[in-house]
Amino acid sequence: MRHRIDPAEISYQAFRASGPGGQNVNKVSTAVRLRFDIRASPSLTTEEKERLLRLAGKRASKDGVLRIEAQRFRTQESNRRDAERRFLRLIEAARLPPGERTPTKPSASEKRRRLEAKRRKSRTKRLRRPPDEGD
Repeated sequence: MRHRIDPAEISYQAFRASGPGGQNVNKVSTAVRLRFDIRASPSLTTEEKERLLRLAGKRASKDGVLRIEAQRFRTQESNRRDAERRFLRLIEAARLPPGERTPTKPSASEKRRRLEAKRRKSRTKRLRRPPDEGD
């Protein structure tokens, strides 16, 4: 892997895929589970680990172990490549620092539309009220 992740940090486990596939799916372990311990990885900086954990969502366990399961293809090798591809995409996304937020202001027309809507809503509610005693 060209992203300076040591291949020894990644473990693979083959298992039987679920879903359609006839007798093949019942006999052959073609699905692949990739496991990567994010918190214990010396290849990532602390910031990258935090971003990766956030990006991984429920694919990461509470202990910080990322699990990617691939079972799209009929062969174990294809599923292994698929899991690696998805893992690399996650790593690349975690390596990119978040972009700076550019503060923006509402345009004059947006302000005008908002205030007009408020006036309309206020008028509607005013008309729904019961008449005053003086009327």
